[in-house]
Amino acid sequence: MERVLEPELMDDPAQAEAYAAADFDASNSLFVELFGTRFPDYPGTGAILDLGCGPGDIALRLAAAYPATEVHGLDGAGAMLGLAEAAAAAAGEPGQRVRFIRGLVPGAALPRASYDAIVSNSLLHHLHRPQTLWESVRQLGQPGAPVLIMDLARPADEAAARALVDTYAAGDPDVLRTDFHNSLLAAFEPDEVREQLVAANLPFEVATVSDRHLAAWGRLPGA
Repeated sequence: MERVLEPELMDDPAQAEAYAAADFDASNSLFVELFGTRFPDYPGTGAILDLGCGPGDIALRLAAAYPATEVHGLDGAGAMLGLAEAAAAAAGEPGQRVRFIRGLVPGAALPRASYDAIVSNSLLHHLHRPQTLWESVRQLGQPGAPVLIMDLARPADEAAARALVDTYAAGDPDVLRTDFHNSLLAAFEPDEVREQLVAANLPFEVATVSDRHLAAWGRLPGA
């Protein structure tokens, strides 16, 4: 099945609220678990950059998991960041170590010139030019910084996409079901991500990590 592009930003307030209210506990827990298992020697200090942080749940989970770490979340959608700020305010001490910034890569004005780790969940499929993500990872990460990128994996065909929507979004509002379906069609296959990484000269591994997710991880060159 060929990739079908979708909008790069989710900035409609109703869409953002529905997204923030949805149950992404399983996938967000998987993300934090993957970071811990792929990088067990990460010291938990310095600062993590979360690209395309959305409503902030993963940024807050990482701050809770690494109590000596700052987390900076970047997103281009103001509606998402408003929800992220509210979540941080309600999160207690971990939320005090999380900062959200509105901007796009490349060129966002960030608090730091480089980061000790870079993560991203479900941003890659939104990008019309996926190399934007890999170029930003190289530019913004310190040499040797761990990087974890997780995203949806494009199904083999429309029937498989519809089956995933019915399995994981059966009771969700129509806006979420439509977004999930469109995101599946806009996602990449593992081999496509491998090709992107070769073009970016990034020595990362790529694997399917669930029935609907893939992940790419590794350390930036130059350490």
